[in-house]
Parts: sequence; C-alpha cells; structure tokens
Amino acid sequence: MSEFVIGDPLDPATYIGPLAREQQLAVLDEQLADARAKGAKVVVGGQRDATRKGWFQPTVLSDVTSEMAVMREESFGPIIGIQVVASDDEAVRLMNDTEYGLTAGVYSKSRERAERVLRQVNAGSAYWNCCDRVSPALPWTGRKHSGIGSTLSTHGIRAFVQPKAWHLRSPS
Repeated sequence: MSEFVIGDPLDPATYIGPLAREQQLAVLDEQLADARAKGAKVVVGGQRDATRKGWFQPTVLSDVTSEMAVMREESFGPIIGIQVVASDDEAVRLMNDTEYGLTAGVYSKSRERAERVLRQVNAGSAYWNCCDRVSPALPWTGRKHSGIGSTLSTHGIRAFVQPKAWHLRSPS
C-alpha cells in the first residue's frame, strides 16, 4: 500500500483519490484511534494526508481483533485491519459476525480453499486474492445493512426500469 499512487482521480496513474465526503475522515480517525487503543499497530499510513484536504493515507493495521470498530463497521476509506485466525472455520465465523455484508476477500494460493470459504460468507461480492475491482458485468449488491437492491450487470439495470403488466383477454 505504501506504493499506491495518491493523486488526481483523472490521472490514469492514480490508485487512491480523495474521500467522497469530508465527514468520512472523522470516521477513519475514530476507527484508527479505537484500534490503537485496543492494541493494533500501524504497519503503514495511519493518518490524514497533511498536504491535501480530504485525503487519508492508505493504512494497514496489524494485531487487530474483532472487537475493534475497523473490523466491525464499514470504513469507506483506505484502511484495513489484518487479524490472525486459527482456522478457516474461525475466519468464516468472524467474517459473518457483522451487521454488514458488502464484500468479502480471501487471500490464498488455493482457489478451491478460497471458494470454499467465500461460499460460506454472507456478502454480496466475493474476492479471491484481490478486493479492489468492480466489474460492470457482475452485480454489485450488499447483504444485511450494506444496502438493498443491486447495481451493475443485468440485475442492476432492472432497478432502473419500470415493468408494465399487461392483462389481456381475447373477445369471446
């Protein structure tokens, strides 16, 4: 993450742009403070970009637990916590132990293992060895408190159309 290019979203070299809402910076600050107070360590980043208004450094936290807000709430910013688990079953249990379910990602050399875990996770989008892509060919949808409905793909297009029911009867 320390190599991510931070800059103008219109520049093709940019990987991280500003946050969409200024208020979201306070959410990230609060999640970071909560994680640090509960024992997390900042591996990279960990603060607002002092040179630009509305920007937050890409941040990785280690030694996080499921009691930390960064692991229980949606961040909508460039911050991620890494939690060590004892087994795939524990990972699935913790991944499902949230009010949200927009995306889930598994990093593994084994596609079969990743698919086995992701099939058990209640999330709208599943990622294997990535978590930064949105495809217009696939539906973008959340579960639980991560939104309702769907965008993208043919499923998302249906949200923007109004069907009409035709009830017709031939004359007798």
